[in-house]
Amino acid sequence: MSEYEHDGEPIRGLPGHLPAGEHILWQGAPDWRILARSALHAHWVAIYFAALAVWSGVNGVRGGAPLLTILTSAGLTMVVGAAAVGLLVLYAWLSARTTVYTLTNRRFVLRHGVALSKCFNIPYVAVASVGVKLDANGTGDIPLSLAGNAKIAYPHLWPHARPWRFGNPEPMMRAVPEAAAVAERLSQALQQASRDADRPFVAEPVRPTVEAASGQSP
Repeated sequence: MSEYEHDGEPIRGLPGHLPAGEHILWQGAPDWRILARSALHAHWVAIYFAALAVWSGVNGVRGGAPLLTILTSAGLTMVVGAAAVGLLVLYAWLSARTTVYTLTNRRFVLRHGVALSKCFNIPYVAVASVGVKLDANGTGDIPLSLAGNAKIAYPHLWPHARPWRFGNPEPMMRAVPEAAAVAERLSQALQQASRDADRPFVAEPVRPTVEAASGQSP
């Protein structure tokens, strides 16, 4: 998929023109490098195939196999592993390229899709709470839990969904640079929306991770 497929958008990342009184607060997209690690777990796939290659080599040595056979087997495993990691990284790059997160003063809009473009409009009145989890470098994930009967199927959101929340899927902005500032802006917009709707809004605490390379999701 190319950005050319979205040339018809009246405003980048949005399905139509904004109505009177609505304006964009922020737009962004995932960092594809961190998306490859945190959502697609490309680093674990690389480690898995490296371990397979080592295991194959050790077994070959113990079994007395010829050196060429051992090296060929380990090499083929590494080639397959490199191809798998390459595909995951390519998908992460394409996903980041075709994803736009948009915050307006009234809603969150998620436009994404590598093979099939999808766009979800989530009014702030349909959001029950928002959280944020940060890496040490300031990049982070921002999940939004939906209120009441509002629900979007997990497969329609992935990879922009909070992991393991299949029963009540939560849209999530993934691998967002300067995530704390984005979450703060979103929280303020949600609080204003809750005041306008006369209902409480819950902001989950920021939970920084310890390691910059942590692939954990909230």
